[in-house]
Amino acid sequence: MKYPFNKGMLLGLIGIIAFSLTLPATRFAVPYFGQTIVGLGRTIIAAVMVCLLFAFRKQALPAKEHITSLVIVAGGAVLAFPLLTTFAMKSLPVSHGAVELALLPLATAGFAIWRGGEKPSRRYWTASLIAATTVILYAVHLGFGHVQMGDIALLSAVVILGLSYAEGGKLAKELGSWQVIAWAILIGAPFFLIPIVLNVHVDMLKAPPLAWLSLFYLGVISQFLAYVAWYGGMSLGGIAKVGQIQYAQPFFMIGFSFLFLGEPVTWWTIAFAVIVVLCVTIGKDAPVKGVKPRSS
Repeated sequence: MKYPFNKGMLLGLIGIIAFSLTLPATRFAVPYFGQTIVGLGRTIIAAVMVCLLFAFRKQALPAKEHITSLVIVAGGAVLAFPLLTTFAMKSLPVSHGAVELALLPLATAGFAIWRGGEKPSRRYWTASLIAATTVILYAVHLGFGHVQMGDIALLSAVVILGLSYAEGGKLAKELGSWQVIAWAILIGAPFFLIPIVLNVHVDMLKAPPLAWLSLFYLGVISQFLAYVAWYGGMSLGGIAKVGQIQYAQPFFMIGFSFLFLGEPVTWWTIAFAVIVVLCVTIGKDAPVKGVKPRSS
């Protein structure tokens, strides 16, 4: 019996749903903790968990040939993306950020060709272009024509994280999905201690429970466990193919922003979401050269 999603696609979907709560959680936490604590503090939280896990497993050090790739992953997933999105969420609504982050699959696929040696088929690119055009039209419909510093930050985050996703998906085949992000976290964490200590203040203790829950969600889920599922999915199903699931991420984000932040959801949003999800369904079955199918 053929299932609509193999294991790689299922893990990718779990990762994307977890990532989709990142912008709403960031938007809620920033007013209480500031962008430095929210952007970098999540890595310290994740690093504590990784240290405990490594100590329990007596994890061996990564091979020298993996260090460069781990630094690339750390630079994108651990440093640049959290800081850039935290900066953007100070001024932009989540729905705005969600639409711009929808361009991430194209960035991921482009870097997959360069770093992963994958060659997506014409059907894959057709599905990708239709989905990308859909999210651009959605942005135009909402009137996001004025470019702000937050827009520049988000678009920069898309490019940097696209490289990090592709590199992490490629490395996960050799090192293991959770080990990739775990080592990337430990590489980045020591550089964040001083700025975090300098930005901690006593007023943070007055933050409401939901703000603290948002901060710990960012550290435990967004910064670590979501990446475990995401890199695992890409290592099983292929970087470009599983990366197509990202087209559904903006609509998950918009849905969560409605549930937790009260941002409105229109029928236009639902219509565009249906088109994008259909494109993902078509694109996920398109052949991609360089990927050997694995059993689910």
